[in-house]
Amino acid sequence: MQMLKIKLLLLLSVVCNLLYAQTGNVENIQKSVLKEYTYQELEKKFYETKPEDVKSKRDIAKYYLQKAKEEKDEVQIAEAYVMLHVDESLPNALKYLDSLQTITKNSKEIYYPARTYLLRGNLYFKSDNLQAALNNYVLGLKYAKEKGYKRQIAMAEISIAYLKNYIGKHAETAKTLRYYLYNADYMNESEHTILKLNLADAYIEINKMDSAYILIQDGLLAAKKSKNVYAYHQNLGLLGYYNLKLKKYNVAIENLQKCKNFFFTASYPSKRNQNYTLLNLGKAYAGLQESDKAIENFAKIDSMVLKTNYVFPELREVYTYLIDYYKEKKDKEKQLYYVERFLDVDKVLDTRFRYISRELPRRYDTPNLLQEKESITKELKQRKIFLYIVLGALLIVLLLFINFYFKYKNAEKKYRKIAQDLIQSVNENKKQPEVEIQKEEVVPDIVLPQNIENTEDKATKTISEDITQSILKELDAFENKEQFLNRGITLGTLAKKVKTNSKYLSEVINTHKGKNFAAYLNDLRIDYAISRLARDRRFRSYKIPFIAEELGYNNEQAFTLAFKKRTGTPLSIYLKEIEKTVSAANDNPEVL
Repeated sequence: MQMLKIKLLLLLSVVCNLLYAQTGNVENIQKSVLKEYTYQELEKKFYETKPEDVKSKRDIAKYYLQKAKEEKDEVQIAEAYVMLHVDESLPNALKYLDSLQTITKNSKEIYYPARTYLLRGNLYFKSDNLQAALNNYVLGLKYAKEKGYKRQIAMAEISIAYLKNYIGKHAETAKTLRYYLYNADYMNESEHTILKLNLADAYIEINKMDSAYILIQDGLLAAKKSKNVYAYHQNLGLLGYYNLKLKKYNVAIENLQKCKNFFFTASYPSKRNQNYTLLNLGKAYAGLQESDKAIENFAKIDSMVLKTNYVFPELREVYTYLIDYYKEKKDKEKQLYYVERFLDVDKVLDTRFRYISRELPRRYDTPNLLQEKESITKELKQRKIFLYIVLGALLIVLLLFINFYFKYKNAEKKYRKIAQDLIQSVNENKKQPEVEIQKEEVVPDIVLPQNIENTEDKATKTISEDITQSILKELDAFENKEQFLNRGITLGTLAKKVKTNSKYLSEVINTHKGKNFAAYLNDLRIDYAISRLARDRRFRSYKIPFIAEELGYNNEQAFTLAFKKRTGTPLSIYLKEIEKTVSAANDNPEVL
């Protein structure tokens, strides 16, 4: 209900913390007593004092100001002006806030100058000057955003949301309140409680009744737990409005009658709470067709409006009902009276509505949309840059992949050609001659003499010709008997086999075979594998580890690496090419 929105808005002010407690009472406080308190203690005592104990509150605030001026503490002087403006008449309160603005003109505090504008906005809202309230809230929001003070931004946004609610933009109000209820961890428990109450009211306006009911029940339970009678009746009044919207008129009347008894006898009455309680109570009686009781409540609202000049949008419903009632009763005098009252109130409401309807979009919605547009544009630009980076990276990866693919294909083509040449060489020579090996890379680990003649001369000097020929003969037997396939062969074991020493054997192999012992042994084994794999279908059907073991290798990896090193093509491609050749030969015997 509107009464709650406006009342609670005042309580939500970020810096003045106008959350009036229902306990605590300060009688006429003497300066001698106040001297015993610090600034913090004085401020706490001020806000804990009941609102109706105006004199005590004013005494505290005046002493606070006196103490701050004597100590020339501008920060505390500012706080004194904030306290002094509370519960003052509008002209006096505005003067104190003007003083606040002057003293904080050069303040480095993050909450100035936004604080002054928000407090001034609350004053105007309280006095029903919504135009001035809007202007100050917008300015407060502007300065709060400049300083980046989230708490003040939230309060300004919430205050403006209530103005939106005033002109019927209930969904937008609910959106703002819901956001700050669940995303403002810098608000205290009391402020969250107030937000829940106002959000529940907004939910009722947009017919989200289940959501509203949950929040109302939470509010009632919290008020009972804290023994906050005022907050309890605020939630109870909202529950009455909830039942009114559901056309549970008897339940609504029960709720609202309790609120009426409380708000009209409270020590700190609120004209807003009183008016809206009477309004909803009258509408509930009207729903039950109890016109006399409805008129009783509506007429009382009119008398209160005359005394306080407090008007609100729903007054149109009140005067329409009054006019129709007395028209039906054929009471021309009262009908005319309420027509005139309606015209007066409608003029005020229309002026307010048109101003708020015009200025809110111009001064708040449009700047927000422009800011949102700028934010979205910036985000899209960043996304576009990120997209370009990603696309660039993907392009580089694609190019690398393509490059790798073609290199792989070229290498595969080269490997297949080497394999085909090896197979052809084996098929052309059935007696397994020395196969001309294709090299992909430089033959590793082979130390070729720069001058064969000089090397041979040196070897001859070291080893006699007879010994050399004897060793070569033994090596021929070693090769012909395929003893190189035995596992665990070393230079030492082979030297014993050929009846010489390791040094002689190594020199002969290096000189006459053109390679070291390890290369000599590997080449014999791989040359054997090349020939046998091409000719022996059963042998190549074995698993690679078994073939490696048959060739004298300790493991599969040693064999495959040695094969690639010797031939220049991987073992897998060589085997595939053999199968292709055999398959082609079976289809066409003339191929071989």
